[in-house]
Amino acid sequence: MIIVTGGAGFIGSNLVLGLNQRGYDDILVVDNLTKGIKYKNLVNCRIGDYLDKKDFIAKIQQGFFLDKTIEAIFHQGACSATTEWDGRYMMDNNYEYTKIIFHYCQSHKIPLIYASSAAVYGADTNFKEQVKYEEPLNVYGYSKFQFDQYLRHYQSELTAQVVGLRYFNVYGPHEEHKGSMASVAFHLNNQLLDSGVVRLFEGCDGYGNGEQQRDFVYVGDVVDINLWFLDNPKISGIYNTGTGRSQSFNDVANAVLKYHKKGKLEYIPFPQHLKGCYQSYTEANLEQLRSTGCEYQFKSVEDGVSLYMEWLNK
Repeated sequence: MIIVTGGAGFIGSNLVLGLNQRGYDDILVVDNLTKGIKYKNLVNCRIGDYLDKKDFIAKIQQGFFLDKTIEAIFHQGACSATTEWDGRYMMDNNYEYTKIIFHYCQSHKIPLIYASSAAVYGADTNFKEQVKYEEPLNVYGYSKFQFDQYLRHYQSELTAQVVGLRYFNVYGPHEEHKGSMASVAFHLNNQLLDSGVVRLFEGCDGYGNGEQQRDFVYVGDVVDINLWFLDNPKISGIYNTGTGRSQSFNDVANAVLKYHKKGKLEYIPFPQHLKGCYQSYTEANLEQLRSTGCEYQFKSVEDGVSLYMEWLNK
């Protein structure tokens, strides 16, 4: 059995599909379906069972799964809203929950591959997996940073693989339920269909209009990196998961416009509430990932957005 927490979510459901393509269907999906629309992400997935996140953590603490062989746990479940400032909720949901799973996996020698985030870097532009470059700008980033720190404390005495993947700006199928936190490609596609106009923020932090740059990574590539570590259970650590190439929001907009062969681009004032807590530039440093022997080649914005537009508009 393989367990995928957050399995009805964006990356989690794509990971379940990736496992299905490998022939896995004995998959336990763990999630919170209070936002019931997420069920749609599971309709085309083959799974063995589903559990609510609260029931799952209770069963973990009771040793419920001791009679089953768990091949690995992919822990993708988290609150990923960078605009959420309830620190108590964020730390309980993202940090404490992950600690419980971590210790269960270590006690029973189960590989754990979990979602960290590029949000741990904040405004620093080095993007190397080192504490001196990590200074999150929001409590979401801090919750991810703190578990990475917790793992580092135990790294020399691990009994089984533990991998933290620092996702950069992921986009692709199955993110509709995320609302305002869905990718810019998703929102631009909707804007174009609604009005014929796509809108980006004006410049900030010294960048021109739409020229803020991010490391945009296609969700299919993120799935492949997760599965690469599943295939390499002797490798543990914290690794950036991005393309290693920074591209502008204008590049994303132009890829959407090119797909639709119509529409125009406009710029809107930069939101006041995002000033001081917004990453205007991200670019994954892949040295540590490459040092493991992983030579996976990530898609460019142009290629990934084209695939995504095909899926969204089919």
